[in-house]
Amino acid sequence: MQKIASLQETSLYKLGTSCSNNRFFILSGPGSRELLARPEVVGFPCYSALLEETVAALRYLSSIGLGGDLDILTILRGGLNYPLEEACARAGIRVRDMHFLSCERIIKDHVITGLDIRYEKLRPTPGRVLAIGDIIASGATLRKCLDYALKEFKRQGGSLRRMIFFTIGGTKAIEMMDELLPVMQELFPGFEGFDCFFYEGAFTVYKDPGVSGINVPDIDFGWKGGFVAPEFRARVMETPDALLEKCIIYDGGARRYEIPLHLEEVSEYWEGILERADRIDPKALVGEKLGYPEPLSYEDWQKVTRAPDGWQGLWEKEQALLSAADGLDLKAVAERRLASIDSLKKLYL
Repeated sequence: MQKIASLQETSLYKLGTSCSNNRFFILSGPGSRELLARPEVVGFPCYSALLEETVAALRYLSSIGLGGDLDILTILRGGLNYPLEEACARAGIRVRDMHFLSCERIIKDHVITGLDIRYEKLRPTPGRVLAIGDIIASGATLRKCLDYALKEFKRQGGSLRRMIFFTIGGTKAIEMMDELLPVMQELFPGFEGFDCFFYEGAFTVYKDPGVSGINVPDIDFGWKGGFVAPEFRARVMETPDALLEKCIIYDGGARRYEIPLHLEEVSEYWEGILERADRIDPKALVGEKLGYPEPLSYEDWQKVTRAPDGWQGLWEKEQALLSAADGLDLKAVAERRLASIDSLKKLYL
């Protein structure tokens, strides 16, 4: 993870990967840091929080000769939260066309059993650059959308030259786009590759319910093994309760469009922590959230977190938090978080 630019208040990092045709970046700015650190950010601020960072990314692409006209594909779910059209206008990029596609999860007994596309508006033309914003956890929803959209583009005589992704997402996006590259190049000869921008980090997903017993495997994001912007880690250290949240984003679509459902999900998590507080090892929980179980030397911390030089102060804060975690009163933290969410619920319920 190498910092390559500071664009106004946004830091831009580039991830080194084995696939030279695809480029992966991390954006870190005040708006996205606040959004991912505080589930109290709901409604329109979810959209506006990502605007400056998105503009910075588009201007960066223009600065390296990858600007110009593009199309936007909006996936009708969490994708509506991404301010792509406004960001293009601010960055001086013309949007040639807007495409829409729905992809709904089929859920039975709290288990995702399938995906269903119920609506589409695609207007394929040759040689387009396509921009998409969506949350990517397992990647299953996005992959289904892409499989459908790409076949339609091809069938209707359109083609793609490049794809730009903006995501609050996980490392599965890297695997998926690397796997898709040869497929795209066969489908659309001359396809140049993917540019993927992660807000604040390329996170990992839980493989099991975690230390708390509450996390949802393959859906909830965590830090361990991911690429997390040090600026975001530093923001979380300002309000350490944020480190203990269930997930970086909870449900991104519900945050803006189904606010009561989002608040209920946040409350349900903290009620679970409150009920389990006496049975949860606080040090193990803090270690899980930080991505390492024991205090580390600065050099080892850099290896684990992939942080560049110059973040000794952040390292010290994380080590102090982990060292003091045995004395953490999870019940008090849960009560504090529930009180904050309950005060916000009154505005929406």
